[in-house]
Amino acid sequence: MSNCNTCNSGEKFIEYWGSDEGFQKINLKNLETPCYIVSEDRLEYNLRILDKVQKKTGVKILMALKCFSMYSVFPLIKKYLAGTEVSSVNEARLGHEEYGKETHVFSPSYTDNNIKEYIKYGDHLVFNSFSQWNKFKKVIKSSKKKISCGIRVNPEHSEGKIPMYDPCVPRSHFGVTLANFEKENLDGIEGLHFHTLCNLNADALERTLKVFEEKFGSFLGKMKWVNFGGGHHITRFDYDVELLCKIISDFKKRHPHLIVYLEPGEAIALNVGVLATTVVDIFNNEVDIAVLDASAACHMPDVLEAPFLPKMTGAKPLNGDIKGEKNVYKLVGPTCLAGDVIGYYSFPEKLKVGQKLIFLNMAIYTMVKNNTFNGVNLPSIAVMNKKNKIKVIKKFGYKDFKGRLS
Repeated sequence: MSNCNTCNSGEKFIEYWGSDEGFQKINLKNLETPCYIVSEDRLEYNLRILDKVQKKTGVKILMALKCFSMYSVFPLIKKYLAGTEVSSVNEARLGHEEYGKETHVFSPSYTDNNIKEYIKYGDHLVFNSFSQWNKFKKVIKSSKKKISCGIRVNPEHSEGKIPMYDPCVPRSHFGVTLANFEKENLDGIEGLHFHTLCNLNADALERTLKVFEEKFGSFLGKMKWVNFGGGHHITRFDYDVELLCKIISDFKKRHPHLIVYLEPGEAIALNVGVLATTVVDIFNNEVDIAVLDASAACHMPDVLEAPFLPKMTGAKPLNGDIKGEKNVYKLVGPTCLAGDVIGYYSFPEKLKVGQKLIFLNMAIYTMVKNNTFNGVNLPSIAVMNKKNKIKVIKKFGYKDFKGRLS
């Protein structure tokens, strides 16, 4: 187990957010809900772990905006991390304008209309296929701006258990397989990129990297950099940071000329934020049902998409049989979708209308994926500083709903 990450961050986070003292400090009674609250202290805790990896190995860590794009905290993050990893023109512009430093782009769909925008905002462009590279390499080479280009490869080695999140499933549309790799078409290509992991430990990278080098290692001598992609859960309490450091250091010994990048998303904002919500109604239909002002469908869509049952402070998630459990409630959202169900939980005491509840680990894949289905307002976004004072950064209303329509 790593010396960089010696405490159980998940347990500490639950205690940090869930104690009565903590609720008083952040003054939930006066907080309008629903509201995402991001802790600067918890964010910097994660960043320090990532920075230790950078300093120990020389790796450059990028922030994947697809997971967490809260630009009001970019000034803190860019003190530690090398840049951003983006996959759309909007993300590229946000990373370029609000973060600066290095902006790395991967997209499977560069077009004649967007390639110039990507060149404008990015400095590293990764292509998903040689056909895309062939189409745009003249545009890249004729650009006045120096762009470092790479090819995404598919090692055809799966570590993930959920096919939806596995880029190496059969007939995957991500990355070039060895059988389709055009080794004579590398003029102008400076890097190789693979992204195969999802919320996994360092041992998964170790196995994947072995396959990657066996298949594509002969091309690394011509490269300037390699990107190990994302899915590295580096700041999770049980992640083997020491093994990660060894893997990277050993790779750099074998290939000392290469710059190595990692692009985690969740590891940066893991356990950094919560979603505060209020119970607006309670009634019974074989089980007690509590209607909240927060929606699974609108405000935490991965609850339905992944799916998963989010943890809460002061409550026990019930993944299985609810028989024998006390104070069981089915928590549901405010929309007209019958499936807007967060899940079943047991509580120490009966819930009351007006009571505030806290869902944990809600900074990731929420603000970047939420929506206004049914015209439901998006949650406000707030930051809690190191003195446990909350500042609401942004509120949403009718103009935000209407602005997405025509």
